[in-house]
Amino acid sequence: MPRQLTIAIIGPGRLGTTLALALKQAGYRIAEIVSSERAASKRRARRLAAQVKAKVSTASNAALDADLIWFCVADRDIARVAGELGPRIKNKIAFHSSGALPGDELSVLRRHRSAVASVHPLMSFVRGSSPSLKDVSFAIEGDLHATRVARRIVRKLSGETYSIRREDKALYHAWGAFTSPLLIALLVSAEQAGRAAGISAAQARRRMMPIVRQTLANYEALGGAGAFSGPLVRGDVEVVRRHLAALKTLSPAREVYVALSKAAVKVLPVTGNTKLSRVLKP
Repeated sequence: MPRQLTIAIIGPGRLGTTLALALKQAGYRIAEIVSSERAASKRRARRLAAQVKAKVSTASNAALDADLIWFCVADRDIARVAGELGPRIKNKIAFHSSGALPGDELSVLRRHRSAVASVHPLMSFVRGSSPSLKDVSFAIEGDLHATRVARRIVRKLSGETYSIRREDKALYHAWGAFTSPLLIALLVSAEQAGRAAGISAAQARRRMMPIVRQTLANYEALGGAGAFSGPLVRGDVEVVRRHLAALKTLSPAREVYVALSKAAVKVLPVTGNTKLSRVLKP
């Protein structure tokens, strides 16, 4: 039987922590947690290292003797950190998990005969939440050897993998933005309208969740057209006019309403879309 890969995690933030815990649970040995020199990063690294029974280090003294070096740092720091650590990363496999950037951000490591790849989980990582990686899709791109290793690891995590072209990464990441951060922006815009109607933010969140959950369930089961409902489907121009008038003093929420309604008129089954398009003009 081949020896199990050992893994070093660079960056003990939300993503790095989730990955390290999931990899440990899947049977991998986490050899090292590497933090920055910031006090908060060191504290997170010590806490995570204790959980996965790894040694803890900083970039200045990291051993980096694991088989796989997984960069879990901010997009803007990937190339810089790889450049700083590059001379110590030889004949390894190296991943980063940026959704927007290709594996070439680690190209400096190729000079030291390391294979590199981008391995991005389509999941939201926020403080106070520990998402499961089961059934999560990982977009993979990079060197052949590194991508083969990535697929084996994701299978062990019970996730799914698919290949993405390096030139499609930015568009792929924009797609991902619609699924979580921009969805949150939509829900917060709904809260704004609720507050104007006398409903507190906390009440709005609680009261919205049943319809939000059902809408997502409908979308999953029926697709966009089957899950679409409301005045646009019916072509109820007068109701849309009333909505726009009521939102007149709520600039951000009104802008979101208009933008999404315009998109709906173009891509979803809408009755009377010509009249609705006129109503939705600035």
